[in-house]
Amino acid sequence: MGLGTAGWRRGWSTGVVALCLLAVTAAPASAGVPDGTPEADGPAHYVALGDSYTSGPGIPNQSTDSPGCRRSDHDYPHLVAAALEPARFTDVSCAGARTADMASRQPLPGGLTNGPQLDALDAGVDLVSLGIGGNDIRFGEIAVTCAGLSVLFPLGAPCRHHYERHGDEVGARLAAAAPQIAAVLAAIRHRAPAARILLVGYPVILPAAGPGCWPVMPIAVGDVAWLRGVEGRLNATLADLAAGAGATYVDTYASSVGHDVCRLPGRKWVEGFVLTAPASAVHPNALGMANTADQVLAAL
Repeated sequence: MGLGTAGWRRGWSTGVVALCLLAVTAAPASAGVPDGTPEADGPAHYVALGDSYTSGPGIPNQSTDSPGCRRSDHDYPHLVAAALEPARFTDVSCAGARTADMASRQPLPGGLTNGPQLDALDAGVDLVSLGIGGNDIRFGEIAVTCAGLSVLFPLGAPCRHHYERHGDEVGARLAAAAPQIAAVLAAIRHRAPAARILLVGYPVILPAAGPGCWPVMPIAVGDVAWLRGVEGRLNATLADLAAGAGATYVDTYASSVGHDVCRLPGRKWVEGFVLTAPASAVHPNALGMANTADQVLAAL
């Protein structure tokens, strides 16, 4: 339980959260809010850490303070901050981030770097959200590989065969990533011992059932269930690690079922390789970010 967390958790109601979310468009675009007098029920300092599923590449408006991170002022941390009104808010999430980039400088395009994300933490931080793991198992590479192989074998399962031809390659990547994620959670606890820690999972990408929608989303029919399982294994690993670290796991998958990449624009919450809303390919759009913010607030 973080510093003052019990008080501000008790004060929340569904109605207040909903009203606050209506004011999201008025939230400041900067990654940090200056020091001020804390709201009676708000956290003292909320820090957001994570990868592109946190930073919101392509979603308006993109921050100018660290352009290589492709951070949006409507990513879920900004929406959560608009609702909670912390005295201070710091968003250091960055596209492409891996667990190693939590404690080290992350190289970015154009010779830029993003500083170690953990450096944003100190003893005064009482709320931390973390979204990490997808880049450690190279999920983006897996999705691109699956799309390419589907062109030749649209009715088969070429991607599953590719990644299992010498054993369970994805399972090995997950096994390697798990202790790294656990180490990040431990480092957060060390640097911000009073903080409530939220480990945020990944939302639905492909339909939760059925063969998908090739060629709209070019994943071979036989690979849809396999790739869905890869994401499920990643989320299950995150949930287990959160429980072991005394953190709260935020499930964004269940609430996003029915809003996958195969849905029509306006109903889909994650974009495919052909964009129908401002976002990055195979990433949440603004609607998806809003749902993740809802799940974080519900967890609180």
